[in-house]
Amino acid sequence: MIMRRPAVAGQFYPGNENDLRELIKKLAPEHTPSKIPALGVVAPHAGYIYSGRVAAEVYASIEEAPTFVILGPNHYMYGSAVALSTQEWMTPLGNVQVDEDFIDCLPIGIIDKDELAHRSEHSIEVQIPFLQYFFKDFKIVPIALGLQDYDTIKELAGELVKAIEKYDERVVIIASSDFTHYEDVDVAHRKDRALIKTIEQLDVPAFYDELYRINASTCGYGPIGAMMMACRERGAKYGKLLRYATSGDVTGDRQVVGYAGIAVY
Repeated sequence: MIMRRPAVAGQFYPGNENDLRELIKKLAPEHTPSKIPALGVVAPHAGYIYSGRVAAEVYASIEEAPTFVILGPNHYMYGSAVALSTQEWMTPLGNVQVDEDFIDCLPIGIIDKDELAHRSEHSIEVQIPFLQYFFKDFKIVPIALGLQDYDTIKELAGELVKAIEKYDERVVIIASSDFTHYEDVDVAHRKDRALIKTIEQLDVPAFYDELYRINASTCGYGPIGAMMMACRERGAKYGKLLRYATSGDVTGDRQVVGYAGIAVY
């Protein structure tokens, strides 16, 4: 069977099932309040020792869904500009199927079926073990974005909304992104707070304006924008910051990468 095999198992997270389960268990919050009926989330995609606690907070806090559309930036720029994987995805916790029924609902448009964009990309892969740990029965729709400009994400969001409207099951859109990259911790906090504020308001134009104003190094801004736009169209009113951290919380360094976990509902 042709499937998408792990590219960063043993690097970003443990490569065997027992160690991976144990690590996520340690990263997971001990207690979470009532589950949030999220339409979308923002979750980080760095190595689990750095950003895993933020990601675990996100997935422990939201209601389960049969389908998760995972939008991630294409760091390596291989393949199509908006690339959908239709292969089964393997992780140390088992295999996850793509949702072919949802894919059949997507209109012909900006999204291309293309595996090359996903072969080495980690931004979508690292989300899946968290989904496997916290949820039992789900399928995924993995889409990697090489283009993240406003026009592209507007078109993508429109196509996702059309598919969701035709689809009978609950769908959650995951925007995979880290925030500030390798800047002083005080600068990272200031820049990331400015962006998070626009996400909490679901203000996509303001989010893009702020990106350029502060010269942000947020890698998955396109996935965040597309998720916000689609969720607003589906009736979401606001976003809620669940957890924020930086790599410096682990390393003690002042040059940090920022991570935010946000639920949109």
